[in-house]
Amino acid sequence: MSVRIKQLNGSSEVTARLREMGFCEEQRIRLLMKHTNIICQVCNARLGISSQLAKTIMVEQIPAPGTKPKST
Repeated sequence: MSVRIKQLNGSSEVTARLREMGFCEEQRIRLLMKHTNIICQVCNARLGISSQLAKTIMVEQIPAPGTKPKST
């Protein structure tokens, strides 16, 4: 699943570290594995973060190529 980061929530130290790792607003990332920890692809690198840290990252889903966004 591909998503776009919309907002980072957390302390200034945590959000600064996330940005250093490539988790920036409007950055596209891809979820690779979701277990105890989250593994995702960011800027052509695979990164693992805790599920607790992942909860501080607000995202929106990007529709798969060839699909139409759902209208409400």
